[in-house]
Amino acid sequence: MREVACPVALHLDGVPRRIAAFEHPQAGLQLVKGGIRSGERPEHAAARELFEESGLETRAAISLGESTKIDAGARWHVSLCRLAGPLRDNWQHHCADDGGHLFRFFWLELDAALPEGFAPPYRRAVDWIRGQL
Repeated sequence: MREVACPVALHLDGVPRRIAAFEHPQAGLQLVKGGIRSGERPEHAAARELFEESGLETRAAISLGESTKIDAGARWHVSLCRLAGPLRDNWQHHCADDGGHLFRFFWLELDAALPEGFAPPYRRAVDWIRGQL
């Protein structure tokens, strides 16, 4: 089973509850996620992935739990990341992984309907996160 870290980057203002999400140029709307390295704690992996994929800096990360029901063959370790400010409303970040992509980030309102374009695993992840927060 693959071990996956998923950071929940909650916007500092708190209302409405918003988390960082992005548009991948080839794969649609997504949440940040990535593999956990051997010996790496899931919370550290979440903070690392968040920085690598979005440029957002984590001051502290705590586990929200894990789930094997988000994506077949994967255990998602979800961590709440306390962000360093200031934060922009939207931004682009070049991620060197996967041959290099420019990701377009935005804040996804947790209490609103999900926009079209999220694949089923990301929809399940958002539902799981909503249940934990």
